[in-house]
Amino acid sequence: MISYATIGTNNLPRALAFYDALLATLGARRLLEPPDHAGFTMYGVDRQSPSLVITGPYDGQPATVGNGSMIAMAMPSRGAVDRFHAQALALGAADDGAPGLRSDEGERAFYGAYFRDLDGHKFCVMRIGPADRSGEGQNR
Repeated sequence: MISYATIGTNNLPRALAFYDALLATLGARRLLEPPDHAGFTMYGVDRQSPSLVITGPYDGQPATVGNGSMIAMAMPSRGAVDRFHAQALALGAADDGAPGLRSDEGERAFYGAYFRDLDGHKFCVMRIGPADRSGEGQNR
């Protein structure tokens, strides 16, 4: 249903370095950087999957954080939630909620972690479903 989400930055080189390193852990890369849209950079694993765009605001005004806005990213396992959150923090993101179970355990269990990127945008990395059969991520 969602094609891409866009977030603004006031420091494009810093933001692109952050997302180059962080999203590579998911196998994502820069998919699109149109020369006529200075700074518009689309990340994804392929052109058929949802993507994330990093750019300066089109209107030339400073980028700001949306109050109440958040982008959630599905992970294949609880361990992947833990690793992605840790990688974001290692790259300079701010912790906004450590990995953990946010509901009762079971088929619809919600396991997630929250962070804010270098510009303050809020992200959730999450997995819905029972604990991984491998046992990874069950310590929370």
